[in-house]
Amino acid sequence: MYTTPELREYGGANAYLRNCASRDVLDLLSSKWVCLVMGALSDSPMRFGALRRRLDGITQKMLTRTLRDLERAGLVDRRVFPTTPPQVEYSLTPLGRDLGVLMDACRVWAEEHMDEITEARERYDARAGEPVRALDAR
Repeated sequence: MYTTPELREYGGANAYLRNCASRDVLDLLSSKWVCLVMGALSDSPMRFGALRRRLDGITQKMLTRTLRDLERAGLVDRRVFPTTPPQVEYSLTPLGRDLGVLMDACRVWAEEHMDEITEARERYDARAGEPVRALDAR
């Protein structure tokens, strides 16, 4: 996917257009594991095992996939130390640190508003279980 020439009239990228490459970026960033990995790495580099312990509930397969996706996107750096066995450490790149600020803000927002979201869902679910009522003909 690439940013097509018709985006020039919009000044470049426009995620609302189907062929815009920024949609691939948004797809990557919409993963909860991406958000949590970025947050875990925001303080300091971490080894794989430490990341897995920090991210309660992530599988080895998902953590591996997430780290590869982030490395491929230039957001995470993977450093291999020549030891036996080899030690691997992950850290945020400058681009990753820049994004990490936004991802951390999303995490903080979610933690601060989780009760409101839960209450709204409960109200919605309660209404969804009610029979449909006709509108008053006034």
